[in-house]
Amino acid sequence: MIIEIKKSIKPIKYENAIELLEKRLNEIHSKKNNELIWILEHKEVYTAGTSYKNNEILDKSIKLIKTKRGGKITYHGPGQLVFYFVIDLNKRGKNIRKLISAIENTIIGTLKEFKIKVFADRKNVGIWHKSKKVNSIKIQKVAAIGIRVKKWIAYHGFALNISNNLDAYTKIIPCGIKDKEITNLIKIKKQKYNNISQILIEKFLKEIRN
Repeated sequence: MIIEIKKSIKPIKYENAIELLEKRLNEIHSKKNNELIWILEHKEVYTAGTSYKNNEILDKSIKLIKTKRGGKITYHGPGQLVFYFVIDLNKRGKNIRKLISAIENTIIGTLKEFKIKVFADRKNVGIWHKSKKVNSIKIQKVAAIGIRVKKWIAYHGFALNISNNLDAYTKIIPCGIKDKEITNLIKIKKQKYNNISQILIEKFLKEIRN
């Protein structure tokens, strides 16, 4: 089973990335190309999944791109690692729940390598970090997950906040959740995350082959 690994150095425009993913999906369906994992950063953009509501836009001046993925509104920008894939679930028992678990395990296992403890939440999809402050505990989201399945081929993926601008999230209700904050890895633990994309790839490949 050949999976192409693609890494982009320069930020990619969101629309261009989705166009490429959808083209690859059709090629996989017609058995003309291999599955894909694509690591990149986006230029600044706000995107809305299929279940978003207008009242989740707090700053009406932002440009919002409507997408076909699941989920609500999120922000992409420099300092955030975007992990896209086009994966054929026809070869993997047509099991969407197993794929989401594979994504969650990939992120949790990768951050464990950096001595950061995070967890998945069935009610609020994504990966969360418990931040202990004086007399309080904050639950903060560090990674967003959004996938779409067409012809039993899954695409889109997840976005992991590393050193991105957190102020950008004040213009929206991120993922439709009002009572929890967004964070990034640098804020959780100031250290180098240079090889994180490679660890994510290796763990994801292992998860989807199980």
